[in-house]
Amino acid sequence: MAERDFDCIVVGAGHAGCEAAVAAARLGCRTLLLTVNLDRIAYMSCNPSIGGPAKGHVVRELAALGGLMPYNTDRTFIQIRMLNTAKGPAVQALRAQADKALYSVHMKWALEREARLCLRQGMAVSLERGGAGTWVVQTAEGARFSAAAVILTTGTFLAARIMAGEWQAEAGRAGDPPAARLSQALQALGLELVRMQTNTPPRIDAHSVDFCQVEPQYGADEPLYFGLYYDREPPPPLFGPDEIHPVYPIGWQSGWRAQLPCYLVRTNRETQRIVLENLHRSPIAAGISQGAGPRYCPSFEEKVIRFPEREEHLVFLEPEGFATSELYVQGLFTAMPLSVQEEMLHSIPALREARITRPGYCVEYDVVRSGQIEPSLQVQGLPGLFLAGQINGTSGYEEAAAQGWLAGVNAALYAHGQEPLVLRRDQSYIGVLVDDLVTKQHTEPYRLFTSRAEFRLLLRQDNADLRLAPLAHRLGLVSDAFMAAVERKRAAIEAEKARLEKLIIRPDEGLRELLAARGLPAPAEPLPAAQLLRWPGVPYELIAALSPPPSPLPPGAAETLEVEVKYAGYIERQLAEVEKLRRLEERPLPRDLDYTAIPGLRLEARERLARVRPLTVGQAARLEGVNPADVAILLAHAESLGRRREGCSTVQQDEQE
Repeated sequence: MAERDFDCIVVGAGHAGCEAAVAAARLGCRTLLLTVNLDRIAYMSCNPSIGGPAKGHVVRELAALGGLMPYNTDRTFIQIRMLNTAKGPAVQALRAQADKALYSVHMKWALEREARLCLRQGMAVSLERGGAGTWVVQTAEGARFSAAAVILTTGTFLAARIMAGEWQAEAGRAGDPPAARLSQALQALGLELVRMQTNTPPRIDAHSVDFCQVEPQYGADEPLYFGLYYDREPPPPLFGPDEIHPVYPIGWQSGWRAQLPCYLVRTNRETQRIVLENLHRSPIAAGISQGAGPRYCPSFEEKVIRFPEREEHLVFLEPEGFATSELYVQGLFTAMPLSVQEEMLHSIPALREARITRPGYCVEYDVVRSGQIEPSLQVQGLPGLFLAGQINGTSGYEEAAAQGWLAGVNAALYAHGQEPLVLRRDQSYIGVLVDDLVTKQHTEPYRLFTSRAEFRLLLRQDNADLRLAPLAHRLGLVSDAFMAAVERKRAAIEAEKARLEKLIIRPDEGLRELLAARGLPAPAEPLPAAQLLRWPGVPYELIAALSPPPSPLPPGAAETLEVEVKYAGYIERQLAEVEKLRRLEERPLPRDLDYTAIPGLRLEARERLARVRPLTVGQAARLEGVNPADVAILLAHAESLGRRREGCSTVQQDEQE
């Protein structure tokens, strides 16, 4: 084939690869999506669930940015609910259980509809520079493809092996071969790789479960979606109650959409005993696996070691789809031998007769060591090469999809000769995720939490569209109709906030009755409606009942309005903190800056700064090993550089005049 067959090549069609490929294609790039198996596109190798704290925030942000994951989840979920409803709005998040097979099928269908996107099955085995600033990818079958930009989204496949007890196999997941030669290609390009690992639980046949001894966990009884349906209709249900697999005792049926419950069971002292007696047979506990595992999603044997005082652990039985009887045993991640996995399951009363359909195992794989990517997700020193997903040391479908979207956008911008997009920490959870990957050293798979976001009250699910839709619209990734609806929502919120500040609520009998129904006292004297709304336990719907707005608020506006009024003081405080930090974020640092020549910097700070090459003083301040004194020196140096540049510009202008 001729040089530069494509503008962009995406290697890997997991959650990161799908988002990357579509983002690049929609931004005008002729894009190739290369994957080992076209039947495993967006395959949910582990838990078929999407969302949760921070992760659900990311999915809603992808909805505002024109991503695929939120809308594909809405089309295929078997259950959805809001988590943390008893807590503050910053940590409330959606979580959905998806139909594993349907999710993959519908994602492939979405990809095939993209005009500039070409899907191709093949194993990438080499990556090298071509002529005229191109990259060349070669497959095991001998096909060669070139492009201006390449995005690697290799998941858990780089030099991967899977293990359970004494059994091992070379594989990226059960049934799929590893990408061994691609690891060698990355090392030849100068990238440093380290090993990480993750693990899966066994799957069991629902026919073998005693459902009389489980606690059902139901979904929401009102419509909930990850997507933002401003320019399209919400997806219709794909299944009715009569079409759901008959093995599951429904017991409860949503009035708006058919959903399946999940089921809670608990391990016990017998489960713990079985694990302790067989620890030497686990490749994780015995140290046979050399990869660092996830601290926040550990194997069950690690839980037993880490928490010996706990006699029971929660385990959730989660259906893998409407038309299958397989259950995912959430919480029982393990690499124990098959016989031990069976013993562990049978120690739980509801699972005395449980039959394993797929054993659990751990997978160990290569990732790129921290400190080698830029905020654009481009590899340092290798223009046009981008990384997204687990290759960057992350865990989770949501983290992968977010990186994929950003890498796809920046690969397209690179191919078009434009400046990269960088998302800030105060702008999005995606910005927090990427900034953490760039500035922090990770010795285990990275997982996003709300606690990682210092401005989480600004980064709520309900305002993701207000924060990010303008950016997506400028890029051309959301429609004019979508953007117009977002602006109508913004305007309606501001108008209603202004009305509530002026509206005086008088303590009459009607107000007393409404407040008494909620166990609240009535105010002693008239007060502005906004002030009443700030009272704990007073929702916006009560204010609207007392004095309806001139016209109905757009979808989602009431929720955002209530949060912004109730938490106005906290929001203003966080916005002030953002402005303080912006001074640091707006001070650029030259990529070729000689840190050894800056007097006063400590040796540790110099080494870390030279390795990561931060783009701004703010980014440098978040590096491990850089303390406040180093930041003050850097800021003074950056301001000095800025004054010198301004002086040079003035001299040049005078000479021209």
